[in-house]
Amino acid sequence: MDQTNLNHLTIQIKHWATELGFQKTGVADIDLSEAEIHLKQWLDHNYHGDMHFMEKHGRKRSHPEELVDKTFRVISCRMDYLPEESNDPTQLLKNPSQAFISRYALGRDYHKLIRKRLQKLALRIQKHLNETNNNHDFNYRVFTDSAPVLEKPLAQKAGLGWIGKHSNLLDKDAGSWFFLGEIYTNLPLPIDKPVDSHCGNCTSCIDLCPTKAIVAPYQVDARRCISYLTIELKTAIPIELRSLMGNRIYGCDDCQQVCPWNRFAESTSEQDFQPRDGLDTATLLELFEWDEQTFLRKTEGSAIRRIGHQSWLRNIAVALGNSTDDNRVITALKNKRALSLSDLVDEHIDWALENLTKASQ
Repeated sequence: MDQTNLNHLTIQIKHWATELGFQKTGVADIDLSEAEIHLKQWLDHNYHGDMHFMEKHGRKRSHPEELVDKTFRVISCRMDYLPEESNDPTQLLKNPSQAFISRYALGRDYHKLIRKRLQKLALRIQKHLNETNNNHDFNYRVFTDSAPVLEKPLAQKAGLGWIGKHSNLLDKDAGSWFFLGEIYTNLPLPIDKPVDSHCGNCTSCIDLCPTKAIVAPYQVDARRCISYLTIELKTAIPIELRSLMGNRIYGCDDCQQVCPWNRFAESTSEQDFQPRDGLDTATLLELFEWDEQTFLRKTEGSAIRRIGHQSWLRNIAVALGNSTDDNRVITALKNKRALSLSDLVDEHIDWALENLTKASQ
């Protein structure tokens, strides 16, 4: 394809992406040398904790052409997810009886939804190439947080935003409440201009982090991050961090909620990202009563399901231990403890009961 046709195709791709529900689309080259250095330093500090998959694939994460043969460009797409809610998230955090769940997990699991949209976009590109009698051998593969892909550095190179000090991607017009997805392709599309950082001297995200997981600008120690502790960690939550978790039972949005750029964020128009089963209003006691069958039924099609029932109860036990010394809380903890569901759950229930006792003295 000549340059004129490639330019036209890129414009068309962005238009088709918008029609499919993406709010912004860009194209990046595959030079991730700077991101590779940052990743290596992060891994060398063991900031990835038990997320061994971050080091498992060697060069494939920072060399797209080694993950998907012949990759020359990456089409990066953004889809907003901020839901409309019954409760103000900041008020939820102030009410120890309420359960706080990261906003991205209140609705349907984004993986399948975005992957299907990206596949539709890729097929539309293929159709266009066929209709224009272009003999380019179009190779591609779609991703969304589902493979060793450095999605944020790629999105930054594609002009979708800049990586903030909390390590999330930021857009001046939309903040950070969005998902990312990619199409790896061999098409020699024209690339977009990267976005400069606009964090300035602001350190709000660093200052507010409950567990001080943002150890330096652009450096997050996952081992202290509440999102890691409640989602990725499969063993006991470190005792010294439990009281800092408050009522956060799945993820943590503090660094995003405090970011000044998120005042420009708008609620998503995707119905699948709206809260399900009252998760934006549920109390800790309500969710603690879910047995495994209820948990599986209520979290069907949700990202929450992947942590499993045991981690779910572990997280809620910690949150209950950080709540008030209420007879209902004590009774619920003791009733669940009597079931001896697992050593993991029992240990956190014991901690919760002890913590409540200390708080009441």
